[in-house]
Amino acid sequence: MSLQVEKLEKGMAKLTIEVSAEELEKAIENAYQKNKSKISVPGFRKGKVPRKMIEQMYGKGVFYEDAANALIPGAYEKALEECEEIIVSSPSITVTQLEAGKPFIFTAEVALKPEVALGKYKGIEVEKADVSVSDEEVDADLNQQRENASRTVTVEGRAVKDGDIAVIDFEGFVDGVAFEGGKGENYSLTIGSHSFIDNFEEQLIGKNAGEEVEVNVTFPEEYQAAELAGKPAMFKVTVKEIKEKQLPELDDEFASEVSEFETLAEYKEDIRKKLGERKEREAKAKKEDAVVAAIIEDAKMELPEAMITTQQRQMVDDFAQRMQMQGLTMEQYYQFTGLNAEAMMNQVRPQAEQRIKSRLVLEAVVAAENIAATEEDFENEIKRMADMYKMEADKVKEIMGENGKKQIMDDLAVSKAAEFVVAEAVEK
Repeated sequence: MSLQVEKLEKGMAKLTIEVSAEELEKAIENAYQKNKSKISVPGFRKGKVPRKMIEQMYGKGVFYEDAANALIPGAYEKALEECEEIIVSSPSITVTQLEAGKPFIFTAEVALKPEVALGKYKGIEVEKADVSVSDEEVDADLNQQRENASRTVTVEGRAVKDGDIAVIDFEGFVDGVAFEGGKGENYSLTIGSHSFIDNFEEQLIGKNAGEEVEVNVTFPEEYQAAELAGKPAMFKVTVKEIKEKQLPELDDEFASEVSEFETLAEYKEDIRKKLGERKEREAKAKKEDAVVAAIIEDAKMELPEAMITTQQRQMVDDFAQRMQMQGLTMEQYYQFTGLNAEAMMNQVRPQAEQRIKSRLVLEAVVAAENIAATEEDFENEIKRMADMYKMEADKVKEIMGENGKKQIMDDLAVSKAAEFVVAEAVEK
């Protein structure tokens, strides 16, 4: 295999990759062996048709496409290893010569890592974050824990009030005619949740269990069902049951039930501590984002479009995997959100550009400050990964190989660069 690199405009390059005629012949023969059992020729049993006979009947290039598809990935990988430039995008492949007896030649247009001219990256001024925890924040967290520990009980002898859960049967009518999707039974409706349209819930306040009531509402003009949008409707509602949440008392008994502490005072102190730790983490992340954003603002770089597109696709693919883990396909997600593949790509573009720029300026800081990860850093990271995946550390190393180790060492150096610029920042 041979490689030629031609630099193009706007940070792009064209790799011309040549594979020997002998390797091409092997790939064509493999394609023939793989496909011969699928081809029928009168007078021959399937799988017994000579290659030359097939090429005469279907054309000399009948196996070319399969041969090219088999050769390109490996040849491109070898080209990447030989290429001294840093490739930062997926390739755009074009076949330029494909004929038996001649070398197989194809080109790959790729984006090259752009040069970064750093501006100021030390002494960046950032706002000092307030990480103090107020009594109100502690109380809010405590009340949320009360909500989580609450129980729902049926109440009798009083009417529905705000905050109750009314168990209802209902049927909706427009112009006296029942409409599709407007009927429900034993529906638990929290009064004040505004989960039903208009002032539906408010009209149930004051009603008793067993009582029937007519609820009059008007559908919003922008309602999702076009045939109902803007129209007045009447719901026949039966209040079947009234329930309320009962919150536990805020005392030592409550604290001992929901935590490891025996007293409410100890529990509140622990809440304060954890809220403070969370604020510290959030402040640290916000400070790093602000510092890196300032460095990007003062740096000069030009991102190749192909580099941005590659990052966008990676982000969409990552999102699709997360959706799949939740049992949702991207087609379903697009249906629910009204988006499509193009809109999704556009939506993630600003974040994609920011990620690329952040990485580039931090890599530039790594170079400027001679920052490097140590073997100890690497071993610690391997231990963390082994613990996370419940694997032996040696097995993790074996799976990642040398290329994986290099990527981790680079990532660790970038993390150190982020810590460096944050430590050098000035809070005001």
